[in-house]
Amino acid sequence: MWTKVLLPAVILLIINSWIVLAEFSVKMPPKDRDMMRKYIVFDKKTPNVFYCPRRKPTSMEKIIVKSQPLYKLCEFQGQPLPDDYKPDCYLNVDESEYACKEKYRIMKRISNE
Repeated sequence: MWTKVLLPAVILLIINSWIVLAEFSVKMPPKDRDMMRKYIVFDKKTPNVFYCPRRKPTSMEKIIVKSQPLYKLCEFQGQPLPDDYKPDCYLNVDESEYACKEKYRIMKRISNE
């Protein structure tokens, strides 16, 4: 009798524990992580630089960015980063697949102007 009631309760407790542990193991919510990789900013008034967050933002509304030379954007073109590499941007957003696409878009825009 008790096993019919207790077993499903224990299984639910284990599943809920896994979900809670999975949520705590992620440092940023998935929505913020997806937005973070897109925080490469280009301003046509300063065509030689791009902007990206240097440190972990305290909130998505208050991101402090730093300028970096445009040649540093997608510097390794999707190749593995060297062991002695020091990140230019937080979470290496400047070396992501999105960053390489963004650099292509920026270079195309600069050449058309």
